[in-house]
Amino acid sequence: MAPSKDDPECHFVASFAAAIINFPLWRAAAIGQSGFKIEGSNVLQRYYNAVMQPPHRGLSATILGMTWARAFIFFGSDVGRKILKELGLPIGWCIALPPALCGTFVQIANMPLVRATITIQNPSCELTTVRSALIDIHKKKGISGLWHGTSAGILKTVPKYVTAVAVRDWFEDKLPPADQSSSYELTKRSAIKSVAAGLAGAALTNPLDVIRNEMFKTELGLTKTVKNLWENEGAAFMIRGIMPNLTAVGVPLAITIFLTDVLKRLKYKDQ
Repeated sequence: MAPSKDDPECHFVASFAAAIINFPLWRAAAIGQSGFKIEGSNVLQRYYNAVMQPPHRGLSATILGMTWARAFIFFGSDVGRKILKELGLPIGWCIALPPALCGTFVQIANMPLVRATITIQNPSCELTTVRSALIDIHKKKGISGLWHGTSAGILKTVPKYVTAVAVRDWFEDKLPPADQSSSYELTKRSAIKSVAAGLAGAALTNPLDVIRNEMFKTELGLTKTVKNLWENEGAAFMIRGIMPNLTAVGVPLAITIFLTDVLKRLKYKDQ
């Protein structure tokens, strides 16, 4: 297979597909973790309403934000690992440092968009567009308000992608080599690696997602938010919205990794 630095289009297309598939799941997770009220007589009905019930606000902005962010992190991680290996750094640094740096940059760059899109998912929110949410946040809180929650976002994003990349690479090294002439064997190998990486990345992030979304909702700082969550809900806050989050985070990670593998394989199948 050709070096990953030659394949930015594979990462982008895979991330775009994952973002489209993932939007309803992300919406359900955002609503659940933020504690927004949504109609439904039981958990399953509320989850269904969160996923399927219109209005689906901020759809295009969310998809574009997810696409460039996830593509940048995975592509940057692959290229960064190769560069650091050539520089002779220990393998642990080669695996962990690129997604950590890329994830930090993406979180800072995307934070105003993330905050606005999560804000308008509240069914009772009078703001209906990302633009109106950004204007409202800026009007009430100033420029700094657009980046409120960045600390929790970085704490959530960096471990997620470092874990996902590390698990992906570990399975890539440890799984038995697949028969290169068998599409089934190659696909199965990619699926195992992708699902494992997606679930591992998602499992670590739920408490930090809850903290970040609560910061958006209450406008409190990181320390005060954690203190309030602990006093009001105890350790249970760490699993608030966890099932939607496992799908909202694990599914796009798995799809992105899997489709990137498939697209690269198709691109180089005759080489």
